[in-house]
Amino acid sequence: MEKHLKTEKSNMTTITEFVLLGFSDILNSQWILFGIFLVIYLTILMCNSIIILITRIDPVLQTPMYFFLNNFSILEICYVTITIPRMLMDLLTQKGNISLVACAAQMCFFLLFGGSECLLLTAMAYDRYVAICNPLLYPLIINHKVCIQLAIASWVSVVPGGIGQTCQIFSLPFCGSNKINHFFCDVPAILKLACGDTFLNEITVNLAAVVYVMVPFLLIIVSYGKIIANILKVSSASGRAKAFSTCSSHLIVVILFYGTATITYLQPKTNQSEGTGKVISLFYTVLIPILNPIIYTLRNKDIMVALRKLLSRLL
Repeated sequence: MEKHLKTEKSNMTTITEFVLLGFSDILNSQWILFGIFLVIYLTILMCNSIIILITRIDPVLQTPMYFFLNNFSILEICYVTITIPRMLMDLLTQKGNISLVACAAQMCFFLLFGGSECLLLTAMAYDRYVAICNPLLYPLIINHKVCIQLAIASWVSVVPGGIGQTCQIFSLPFCGSNKINHFFCDVPAILKLACGDTFLNEITVNLAAVVYVMVPFLLIIVSYGKIIANILKVSSASGRAKAFSTCSSHLIVVILFYGTATITYLQPKTNQSEGTGKVISLFYTVLIPILNPIIYTLRNKDIMVALRKLLSRLL
């Protein structure tokens, strides 16, 4: 019995790295996936960089809405850079080895940037609420100082939760298999490899999801409920269309982002298959980030006009 306990203890301390399995189960498709994800990553970088550039240099776009969009684009670049380059390297080398420290760092930054996006989307919803429901007071309520404060709060307030959650998860003992059936160090995938009782950790993950995902989502829903009620009071059809067009892009992004994040982090671990979790993760780490700049540019006349101006200058 004593010998068995010593062996078990040594197994718990021998894991110094994980192996990200990624898409190794899809045989003979690694190079195709590498090409697809590389194009997607470069497109995300290019589109968001263009949005950052035009919202900085175009005088028409010097408003709170585009200030928040500028911050959102910066966050998107940081958010995808945490996962996609690592995934590309693993597809290229056919190896998924990642040290515990690198895995913890990836998880921590992913939680930080993901949480910041949730809070920034809430700030953007509040901006649209004030603009549509209190247009006369809008310049006073959403002034430059308030915009900066909301942006800083979105970036900074997630730091204690992200670091604390990462430290709590990686303080768990890991024994047995070190293979993560995922393409990055996501919370549910890592918890599956932990030894012993992870009930407290799952409760903490759910609480964090409620604070950083569900509460902001409910605030956004309340804001848009009031926005829609206000829009319906507008007598002219053109006035209603114009009012709704200013927030429809944001609403689409919110539904896509929060929908997939809620499924991943609020679904019980026992009910989540590894394959399903991986597919859902692809949505909120790769597919939605590439859709966001497309949604914001194609559905926004001011952005399209500014983009045409920029292209005319360059050409």
